[in-house]
Amino acid sequence: MSEQAKIVLQQLIKAVETDQIKLPTLPEVALKIREAVEKDNQSAIDIANLLSQDTSLSARLLQLANSPLYRARAEIDNLQMAVTRLGIRIVKDLVVMLAIKQTFKTKDKGIEAQFKDIWQTSVDVAAVCRVLAKTQPGLDVEHAMLAGLIHNIGSLPIIELADRQPSLFSSTQNIKDITNEIQGELGEKILHFWNFPESLINVTKHWDQFTRNHETKADYVDIVQAAILHTKLAASQAQEDWSKIPAISKLGLDPGVRKLDESLQIELDDTRKSLMQA
Repeated sequence: MSEQAKIVLQQLIKAVETDQIKLPTLPEVALKIREAVEKDNQSAIDIANLLSQDTSLSARLLQLANSPLYRARAEIDNLQMAVTRLGIRIVKDLVVMLAIKQTFKTKDKGIEAQFKDIWQTSVDVAAVCRVLAKTQPGLDVEHAMLAGLIHNIGSLPIIELADRQPSLFSSTQNIKDITNEIQGELGEKILHFWNFPESLINVTKHWDQFTRNHETKADYVDIVQAAILHTKLAASQAQEDWSKIPAISKLGLDPGVRKLDESLQIELDDTRKSLMQA
């Protein structure tokens, strides 16, 4: 890590500890639903009742449940129907995803556009993650999509600090370079703060380490790395020869194919559109 990146990281940690910058928080209802589902003794009615406490999240969940992403045969017009049709665990991940979108919002016009750019990147990667996860029997589709959404969440406090203390940075490119160096550590802190599982914390720590290798089966880091490559967002970070990238091999993907099959494009577009509109 460069000396400047270390200074910025120290400033960020100090700003968080003194409440000058707050780590992103999830709505209380999203946390309650996640906790309830993990207890594994909740009914669709229980989850629907919790959801009803947050009208914004409820409305957006119904919108997502009726989107092309889930291709409902008949309109889903109430929360209990949504939970029953989609399943409790899928709803849990969807509610967290919808809640995360709120962390990319700010009243500060100076950083709003940058937050939108980061969110667009997250959505693009998440959409590819969802499509790729369907080819992997050991990975959950919604969990993979969530992994794509949170992979770069550590960049949010950096952008906020850059707006508050521009003297720490010399240029826009400098901000991007430093973000690449320290966002993993910040993302890890945020997900620990949210009490997220290790499978997702590992994504924030390792998504940009394209030489990463491991002995176990393909995991969510592998999915996110492959998704990033297919969205062409890592051209400067990944090797040209995909056959040397362990994640591609782990997922059983053809290293010579740089584009997803055309048959998957409609689903990819539907996923991206649904996430952006929800």
